[in-house]
Amino acid sequence: MTTAPAVRPGMLPPERADHYLNLAGARVVGTEALRTTRDNIHATLEARAMMVLSGAAGNGKSFSVNAALRHLAPRHTYRVAFRARPTPRDIRHELFRALALPGEPPLRPIEFDTVLKDALARSFHVLVCDEAQWLSRECFEYWRYLWDDSATDIAVVFAGGDGCAKVLRREPMLASRVFIWQQALPLTLPEILTTIPEFHPLWSDVDADLIALVDKQAAHGNFRAWARITKHAADGLTAQGRTHVDEHLLRQVYNRLGTGA
Repeated sequence: MTTAPAVRPGMLPPERADHYLNLAGARVVGTEALRTTRDNIHATLEARAMMVLSGAAGNGKSFSVNAALRHLAPRHTYRVAFRARPTPRDIRHELFRALALPGEPPLRPIEFDTVLKDALARSFHVLVCDEAQWLSRECFEYWRYLWDDSATDIAVVFAGGDGCAKVLRREPMLASRVFIWQQALPLTLPEILTTIPEFHPLWSDVDADLIALVDKQAAHGNFRAWARITKHAADGLTAQGRTHVDEHLLRQVYNRLGTGA
């Protein structure tokens, strides 16, 4: 009997989980943004530096980071994410969990920091902070504190909304330590016309004019919006016993999306 490999906390998610709604049939497409993210992360890892990838929700930040690190450093990557306003204490506990450190978290901050820095000094770690738009100046300072330590061997990747870049840029001491700044932008129309037919087989034989219309009316170059539209369209085709996307089906999809298209 084959034993499944142990799953450690904070590890990269399986590739299928990268796709919004776990969309069946979705494929990773080598867009220019994906290639740029991979090149930038590679440079950040080589320099043992810090990088910021910011942009509006749905433009593929987490997807690109996960895809790049799955190729570049899958065994060295540790992810943390926050859904509310964290404090440095929250970061300490999330890192303790992600690094799968033994025992109970220390109670005193100075002892806690010593434990974390000792762990981060033993080998190279890529620390990914997702949803970094929730971080305050104090939280970014704590990441800098860990990175600045001469003994730690880490690279840090922040992925989040525009708010995280704004906080960092307001603080020269923090901003000066960021090696690479990258912004995640919506797909352009030429990118849409080449990417979407490769992204999912549902669009592979759809007329380019109709794909362009969907983007103009509902998706606006946003990859998450395209995944949502694709999911609704695929469900509609299955329910109706049909195989091809047309404007009638898209009107039903738009109704579900709550758009006026």
